[in-house]
Amino acid sequence: MSTKRKRQQAVNKQKPERKPTFRLKMIALSGIGLFTILTTAYILTKGDLFGTKDTPVVRKATSQDSSAPDLFRRTVQRAYAVDKLFHQVYNAEWEGANGAIGDAYLYAATGDENLLSLYTNTYRLLDMQNGTWVDDRAWVCLAEMYWWDVSGRKNMQWVDDAKNRYLEAKREGRLSHHEGFWSWYNYAPNMQGNFRIFTNSNMNQMATVACWLYEATHEQQFYTDAMLVWNGDTKYPGVEKQSYRGDGKWQGNEGQAAFGKQFPWEGAGMCAIGAAMFRMTGEAKYKKIVVETARRIMDPANGWIDSNDYYQLRMDGNGAFVHFILDAYQIAPDQQLDIPGKIEKMLEHVWTNHHGEAAITLHRPIDDGIRNGWNPNGGEDGYKVDEVGTVHPQSQAIRAFGVFAYVLHTQNSTPQK
Repeated sequence: MSTKRKRQQAVNKQKPERKPTFRLKMIALSGIGLFTILTTAYILTKGDLFGTKDTPVVRKATSQDSSAPDLFRRTVQRAYAVDKLFHQVYNAEWEGANGAIGDAYLYAATGDENLLSLYTNTYRLLDMQNGTWVDDRAWVCLAEMYWWDVSGRKNMQWVDDAKNRYLEAKREGRLSHHEGFWSWYNYAPNMQGNFRIFTNSNMNQMATVACWLYEATHEQQFYTDAMLVWNGDTKYPGVEKQSYRGDGKWQGNEGQAAFGKQFPWEGAGMCAIGAAMFRMTGEAKYKKIVVETARRIMDPANGWIDSNDYYQLRMDGNGAFVHFILDAYQIAPDQQLDIPGKIEKMLEHVWTNHHGEAAITLHRPIDDGIRNGWNPNGGEDGYKVDEVGTVHPQSQAIRAFGVFAYVLHTQNSTPQK
């Protein structure tokens, strides 16, 4: 060891111990503060502080300030919160298709290119499975057609794929009059197996698909099919003559919502079909029936929804329900001025767990999982109504928040008169 270093060590040994200086105190306090901030951020981001988890999660569009108090930005913020878990539990089946529909509308509202990339490259719509019942296929086709529409109507692969799925179902004989009226059925009448063959407004979302395919391809067969389902032909009636009773009331076979009830959601599904028919034909009768249907369902006096927060009292599938009602609103907003406010209250009720008074979990804040049924006391009809945060309820939730965000976006973009 050098003589110089030995002398320095000797001097250091002779120095008395000093109390920490003011600068050292500040460094220590700063370190504690930084640790606190990082710990808090870790908790708030549920362990994904830097967004490095393997599951592809789309971030909030940079143009959206989540701290802004207005309804649109709050809805977008909540949509992305719901979306994060949906993308983690996603499947390439009908549940995933429902969520993809919600994401299409969220993309239309925000312009978030990450969402478009997700369904083009990662969760490819072309890879989705057709499922079993024909409505499984309808949701997939609609996801493809909505994404084709909102992304600039350029990706004809989605149109071609939806067309192939649709025509295959038709060739199988699922568009039928075997019960005396034209309708789409879950299975074709000649199919053999341990299952029940029936129709409902979910199956007839294939008519909505037909309207979209006609718009995209201008092929007459799709126009003819859609008209056949709604209006029938000279020998067999369509669904309007068969089941519409006027003043917004649809009446058909009863039963469990997912297994035989012809008009789950009290006929709200017919709003989507009728709105598509109106856009395709321009005929006023479709608009009239759609408005009447939505008005009847969304009037608490008729017993389908809660009188304060407007959630469905007895049914699941709330994302589809919200979408159907907003389909009705979008073709005649001036005749349904109350609809956006009612949807706002419905979603607020879910997000706040019925303002903190729900007997069951509607919204799980730790991961923003949403329950399938939205009645705060439970007991609804439907498919796995009690599940929270799984792919089915989460896909329905993003569909509800995504479509509502889009409607609010269009309102904000429309010049006031």
